[in-house]
Amino acid sequence: MKNGKVYLVGAGPGDPKLITVRGLECIKTSDVIIYDRLANPSLLDYANVRAEFIYCGKLPKHHTLKQEQINELLVAKAEEGKVVTRLKGGDPCVFGRVGEEAEILANHKIPYEIVPGVSSGIAAPAYAGIPVTHRDYGSSFAMVTGHLQNEENNEVKWSALANGIDTIAFYMGVKNLPLICNQLILHGKNPSTAVAVIEWGTTERQRTVVGTLTTIEEKAREGSISHPAIILVGEIVTLREKIKWYREDATGVS
Repeated sequence: MKNGKVYLVGAGPGDPKLITVRGLECIKTSDVIIYDRLANPSLLDYANVRAEFIYCGKLPKHHTLKQEQINELLVAKAEEGKVVTRLKGGDPCVFGRVGEEAEILANHKIPYEIVPGVSSGIAAPAYAGIPVTHRDYGSSFAMVTGHLQNEENNEVKWSALANGIDTIAFYMGVKNLPLICNQLILHGKNPSTAVAVIEWGTTERQRTVVGTLTTIEEKAREGSISHPAIILVGEIVTLREKIKWYREDATGVS
């Protein structure tokens, strides 16, 4: 049997209207949709009525399917001759493990297409009234994993971030917010640097708290901010008070 095809699709940051036209086309034409927790489930309404839905969402301490099982599932469904959409929150190339999935598909000679999406590290700040670049606030922007194990973790170049990057977006970092702030200060970032934590960005559940590297932990705790959230570090955060436009739950705004 001839292999099917796999579309590795970015579902966008949460608001279903922010998915790309191409991403929506893939959903509509697929036999199988394998979707993550952060892909808005309302997007499944656009699927073929005969499409098979497989949930593989991941929580910090619980994975419905391990990544190796997801890889195997993509291969198995495609080898059945089916068209598969792997639907991921945000952009699949930004901490979405699309490289691993594309690699396994390539190894099995299964056709695939990567469909970019709007990344939450850019979209959530935008909905909070914070553009991640601005001529008056710096010219560099970095996306960094916040899923760290301990202070000895060497995946993150803390000194380079603290001294060479104007604005930093940390993904999946709420649990490690104290570690992130401490490491940035330890490596030279001004403790008064502005920080925003944006929960469920671009959705009706969005809430934002703002502080500094020394105060944001307490503010996030007082606001009961949890995952998923983007942590944005940089003086551009101060622009929020002037240009915020998206109405949030007032209990989470500071």
